[in-house]
Amino acid sequence: MRNIKLISCILLLAVISGAVLGCGSSTVSKTFVVGSDNYTEQFIVGEMLAILVEGNMPDVKVERKLGLNGVMVLHNAITSGEVDAAVEYTGSALMQMLQMDLITDPDEAYKVVKESYLDRWSIKWLEPLGFNNTYAMAVRKDYAEANGLSKSSDLAKVAENAVLGCSMQFSERPDGYPGWKEAYGIEFKDVVPMDSGLMYSSIKNNEVDVISAFSTDARIPEFDLVLLEDDKKFFPPYYAVPMVRTDTLEEIPGLEELINKLGGTLNDAKMAELNGKVDIDGMDPHDVAKEFLQEQGLI
Repeated sequence: MRNIKLISCILLLAVISGAVLGCGSSTVSKTFVVGSDNYTEQFIVGEMLAILVEGNMPDVKVERKLGLNGVMVLHNAITSGEVDAAVEYTGSALMQMLQMDLITDPDEAYKVVKESYLDRWSIKWLEPLGFNNTYAMAVRKDYAEANGLSKSSDLAKVAENAVLGCSMQFSERPDGYPGWKEAYGIEFKDVVPMDSGLMYSSIKNNEVDVISAFSTDARIPEFDLVLLEDDKKFFPPYYAVPMVRTDTLEEIPGLEELINKLGGTLNDAKMAELNGKVDIDGMDPHDVAKEFLQEQGLI
């Protein structure tokens, strides 16, 4: 009987010890949700955030909500807590989400946006990635030469017969066509909203005459397009910056420092090169992002 009691006590101690040791050694997995808009560059930079954390924080579970349908959908997702982080552009944040007046100085725009997001939504803007993906009106080279187009105000010469191809967002945003039309006093014969990826094939095939291009898009030289100077300085700077919810930064120690390692690693030419690997060479955005991070020694 004494032996049975002794064995029972030993077994009970073993169970209690195992439970205590188990609690001490287990790691609570934290979840980090990355969001993005639904075009090539956003898929690439979204994958950069996700892969960077996956490669350096094994105790963090990374989820992807990439390809959300538009900048406001992405904004609502991060402010509501549906996603924890994304890469946004200073100009978009300034004029669309914050609905503030144009600031042409890049450093001042970043400062205003950073302070405003932290104050309004407890979202922290981290170190800028380094490139400026601003809007630019683009035309075919032969069209520019035939009509003497070198700057945006020159479009007044052709506007009454010209068709603009642009994204749905650009057709509606204050920093898009509505604001541009007012600033330049130019109205096109027609405006055709379309998927941003279709703009380039449309202008190449002479289906539209002008498009609202992204300055870091590799298809600009590939399709022999010309960017027209924004001579009225309408478009704000669009520097790409990772933004993360402050509660997420508190929950995952070291996350801010890790993401800030991406700061300054990309310039306009490099981002255009990465976009080209997807849009022209057909690579997957995940593979492009991973290759870049490996080159930088970040994973």
